Amino acid sequence: MPPTETRIERDSMGELAVPATALWGAQTQRAIQNFALSGRPMPRAFIRALALVKFAAARANAALGLLPAELAAVIEAAAAEVADGRHDAHFPVDVFQTGSGTSSNMNANEVIARLATARLGRAVHPNDHVNMGQSSNDAIPTAIHVAAVLATRDELAPALATLAASLQRREAEFGGVVKTGRTHLMDAMPLTLAQELSGWRAQVENGLARLRATEPRLLALAQGGTAVGTGINADPRFAAGFCAALAAVTGVPFEPSRNYFESLAAQDAAVELSGQLKVIAVGLMKIANDLRWMNSGPLAGLGEITLPALQPGSSIMPGKVNPVIPEAVAMVAAQVIGSDATITVAGQSGNFQLNVMLPVIAWNLLESVRLLANAARALAGQAIDGFTANPARLATALERNPILVTALNPVIGYERGAAIAKRAYAEGRPLAEVAAEMTELPAERIARLLDPRALTVGGLPPGADGGTAG
Repeated sequence: MPPTETRIERDSMGELAVPATALWGAQTQRAIQNFALSGRPMPRAFIRALALVKFAAARANAALGLLPAELAAVIEAAAAEVADGRHDAHFPVDVFQTGSGTSSNMNANEVIARLATARLGRAVHPNDHVNMGQSSNDAIPTAIHVAAVLATRDELAPALATLAASLQRREAEFGGVVKTGRTHLMDAMPLTLAQELSGWRAQVENGLARLRATEPRLLALAQGGTAVGTGINADPRFAAGFCAALAAVTGVPFEPSRNYFESLAAQDAAVELSGQLKVIAVGLMKIANDLRWMNSGPLAGLGEITLPALQPGSSIMPGKVNPVIPEAVAMVAAQVIGSDATITVAGQSGNFQLNVMLPVIAWNLLESVRLLANAARALAGQAIDGFTANPARLATALERNPILVTALNPVIGYERGAAIAKRAYAEGRPLAEVAAEMTELPAERIARLLDPRALTVGGLPPGADGGTAG
């Protein structure tokens, strides 16, 4: 809009020109001018949660008889619109702002007050009415917890469940596909492709369990502690009513914190969740890197599987196709690990009665949740669901794997086994062929002992194959 189209707003510091069509007021405008740092506003999930805080606060204050019903009704309606994302353009305050998040809190108060004023036909005050019984110091920590719980429940947990289900489906398909195992990136004893996938699935399922284990600390809300944890200017009954109202609208059993001083001064629950997100990121990176190795080639690499061909892989090399989804997932994982470092530092920044890095905790936490959810869905739908195994390549490598001689150890001993393995590797010959030459064991018994499929379930104890040890 042209700069001349403004209106004059007032706050405790005086008058200020605000864009004529903006829903925010003077305090938000000051924040816009003061914090031109990243151009990155607070995330949608956080704005939604903060609006839900204002909704629940209005309902609780009305139930206590502190806020007239008609005022509460228009505040609730306006807050619901904000929570639904209808006014996101009016939340421009930068992530890198005052550490308490006061600018974002006032942004919400001013926008909701202006919307409510338009509905009611008379003034609704951002501080006296929308912010009643609250402080930025408890509203912002509460919004962080609410946003984190809703985002993990609505986005990340379903995405991880989708990935786990995808892996489980592919396990059922690949139970009969035996491959060479690897430790230290070197040939090791065999396993099935299904067993390998089951390890990935367990990582994902454990990530889900970690989210569930962390949630109880996030359900405890700071709301009611107000400025320093004493609850000044809030009715003693407000916190319980607030949590009841919020639970009713979200379906999540939020409850008042057991200790408001801890909830304002520390962000330990957010740091805990970030740590769990980092574990999930580490797991996804491991899966992504395994897929990249297994897909490598197609001729000079392992070539064990073929990932879906999604796009040309080179601007100069025709026909090249790269493992783009695993690469993207690995980058997401790196970003989440970096965000955890930021949250760790921010979590230490509780000076006496208030943490003063709340906005950057909120942004990094919610961005990590969003990225991991998208990465899990992409990994499932564009990599796991569509890759194919290359049985001939797997069988050739397995036949020449000298480490299979481990299965002969109980029968011929470690030293003789090592000699057989070295010779088979040096001469590039199948292990069974060399073993037949260097032992007195019948070829049929060697074949039974070295059966890769049998070895994926622990192999055979001495004598179990019908022969005798020695």
